[in-house]
Amino acid sequence: MSSAFLAARLLRRAATASSSSPLSALARRALHLGRAPVPLPRRLPAAASSPAAATARRFLASQSPASSSKADADENLRRVIESEIECVVQSEESLADKHIDLPDDFPFEVIDNPGDQSITLKREFAGETIKAAVYTNFDAEEDLDDDDESDKDEESFKPAIQMVVTAEKSEGPILEFDCNFNDDELTIENMRVLNRDDLDAEYVYEGPPFSDLDESLQKALHRYLEARGIKHSLHDWLYEYMMRKDEKEYVVWLKNMKEFIGN
Repeated sequence: MSSAFLAARLLRRAATASSSSPLSALARRALHLGRAPVPLPRRLPAAASSPAAATARRFLASQSPASSSKADADENLRRVIESEIECVVQSEESLADKHIDLPDDFPFEVIDNPGDQSITLKREFAGETIKAAVYTNFDAEEDLDDDDESDKDEESFKPAIQMVVTAEKSEGPILEFDCNFNDDELTIENMRVLNRDDLDAEYVYEGPPFSDLDESLQKALHRYLEARGIKHSLHDWLYEYMMRKDEKEYVVWLKNMKEFIGN
């Protein structure tokens, strides 16, 4: 699969993804109960809600031929879906023989449930249970508006990986970290101390923004995660794994839509 193909599709989809939003209380409860985390919030592109966009939608609707039948519309959609499936499957086949090497001393169990948009890395560490929920709705912040550089940028585009890490003991509070993972570093966006007996509590003091913490405390928390296996050496493996998962889930999603249209 060419990086340009992946970049173009991910950029289209990432335009609607929320940037580094913390998990809701419901999502945190799902993570701790062993269920798949809920999707992170998404927002519509600004242009979609603009007056100009609304006018354009009304114009397009008014231009639809009155004779257009349900059968014609359904058949057109089916053909487009089939074409998209073929394109993605061909791209996947180019990666079929590429082996993804695990990092040295990889300590995690990988929990990957088909149909979920995330995977969970889990391990036991010195009396603690460490979980990292890793998401496929990649965060895209690169500015690709410059037409002269668009081809180059698409080739080099590698979206950040979003993850939520928890450290839990048999009793007492739970530590939770919202992280972004890119080529250069693992960034902690937020860190919270949760009450295990009331994960749904509202208006709980969650501490200051991570960037406002003393620099020595920020470094100590980074080392805390590294000691538990959440470190930069995971990035390349996670990136390849999540890209493949995203493609597989996308094909299933397309096939489900095609099945609905065909019934």
